[in-house]
Amino acid sequence: MDYQVHESAIVDDGAQIGAGSRIWHFVHVCAGAIIGESVSLGQNVFIGNKVTIGDNCKIQNNVSVYDNVHLEEGVFCGPSMVFTNVYNPRSLIERKSEYRDTLVKKGATLGANCTIVCGCTVGKYAFVGAGAVVNKDVPDYALIVGVPAKQIGWMSEFGEQLDLPLEGSGETLCPQTGQKYVLNGTRLIKDEE
Repeated sequence: MDYQVHESAIVDDGAQIGAGSRIWHFVHVCAGAIIGESVSLGQNVFIGNKVTIGDNCKIQNNVSVYDNVHLEEGVFCGPSMVFTNVYNPRSLIERKSEYRDTLVKKGATLGANCTIVCGCTVGKYAFVGAGAVVNKDVPDYALIVGVPAKQIGWMSEFGEQLDLPLEGSGETLCPQTGQKYVLNGTRLIKDEE
């Protein structure tokens, strides 16, 4: 075994876990889960059967990653943030056939206590503020906050807020790395020159 599992954790037979991953106290990883390399699963995390987690993700304490949630490389899930997989749940009605996919793209941050309503895509390097409720797709590099979540700015890959309007045109540099970002309409891209 080339990953670490705390003695209180349960990892069901069949779960695929990459090298260097760490599974802490009271975690449950279901049999169908696919977890990449160097992933950290904090205390009291649940990982469902139909879940994929990319390399270098960090899932903090008290997060449940339910079926049909997919995290690309380098996603940060803050403490007690919430995923869902049924849009209109009822205890008395079976809706497993209605699960909606949720995709969180490379490098995104999901702040503490935020909620990602199923069926949404969170763009690469997006930043969801603590306590936000995401009920629609989030653009790449967007900074969103509130209930329901609304975009208030842009973030660099380093995690610094960028000095750009929400839409229009312009360019700026990340204050930490000097990387250049270009705004075109409502789309921000990192300039790879």
